[in-house]
Amino acid sequence: MKSKGAVERFGIGLAVGALALAMIVLGSRAHAEEASAVAAGAAPKFWETGSTVHWNRRAVDLWRARGGNPGRADAYLAVAQYRAVLAAQADASGPPHASPAAASAGAAVAVLKQFYPLDAATLEGEIAAQRSAPRWPGDQTKDFAKGEAIGRAVGAEVLQQAATDNFGATSPGAPPVGPGYWVSSGAAIVRGGLGARPFFLDYGGELLAPPPPAFGSAEYLVALAEIRNFSDTRTPEQLASARKWVPFSGPIFDLLATDLIVQHHRSEVDAARILAYANTAAYDAIIGCFYTKFHYWFIRPSQADTAITTPVGLPNHPSYPSAHSCETGAFQEVLSAEFPSERRMLAELANEASTSRFYAGLHYRFDGDAGLELGRAAGRIALSRRGLED
Repeated sequence: MKSKGAVERFGIGLAVGALALAMIVLGSRAHAEEASAVAAGAAPKFWETGSTVHWNRRAVDLWRARGGNPGRADAYLAVAQYRAVLAAQADASGPPHASPAAASAGAAVAVLKQFYPLDAATLEGEIAAQRSAPRWPGDQTKDFAKGEAIGRAVGAEVLQQAATDNFGATSPGAPPVGPGYWVSSGAAIVRGGLGARPFFLDYGGELLAPPPPAFGSAEYLVALAEIRNFSDTRTPEQLASARKWVPFSGPIFDLLATDLIVQHHRSEVDAARILAYANTAAYDAIIGCFYTKFHYWFIRPSQADTAITTPVGLPNHPSYPSAHSCETGAFQEVLSAEFPSERRMLAELANEASTSRFYAGLHYRFDGDAGLELGRAAGRIALSRRGLED
């Protein structure tokens, strides 16, 4: 029987979780309306959402339509936008001075065309619509063409950086064989951020998580039994949660970040800065996550107990730690620092993303806990070392 305190905490958790979900639903609805306006040829209301927010949301749309790795694309997009906005603000060639909103748009188009080449013509059409759309009063005196040219040039520089980042190029080697080790399905092993060049870390191993519980230990068996119980008693609500967070947590948190930026009335440069640090911290978290995965090569729950089912599929890489949780923890840390009044909601949402992987039979709870902490550490490092302005 639950204690009164436990019941109260459970009720509070549900309420906060419902608030977080409502924020995502409302933001997604606004985002969907904006996307529909673009598809219908209507001019987006850039003066309401901001240029950086608009193009970040478009990046999520493109990933949903085309696939690929949204974490990598969004990191370089956000860096390019931030540097472009800063460069436009520093423009001394005027008056009129370069438009920061146009700079963000130019950078976005340059980067997104590289990651989504099939949509190049559409993207050029969208920036043309922004070029002719009404602008908020503070931007009306700025030069759109100057800003756009700055943004495209910065975007090209950032793409040169991306071309040599080594993302997905490092082989983890052959998996070790024996009790407690992960076993490949025979498909290509997902390498993630292994060996990639980070934005803030000295190297991927800087975020190496402590060892998981020893395979076969009492602690391990309790953790395995918990996942077996989820598998045996999975509810429709738990299955819906598992499906909601497939295949990545980053796009959900990215859209939430744009919603918070709009709700808290942040400026163009603030929007670019927040999205840049959130996305690059998440990128570094994935680098550290996959370094850890291939350091321990830990067995998946469904491999240790074949009665555990995985209704949303089983990614072909080791279990410890949870990549969803690593990415989520980084977003949580950066956004909590920027929006302290939203700290509790962000913590609840991060826990939901992590827990969804237990419901799916994919991870142990210690995978999620270690992943969240690794991601939060990546966020703290990003916020302390900075450097994206260079």
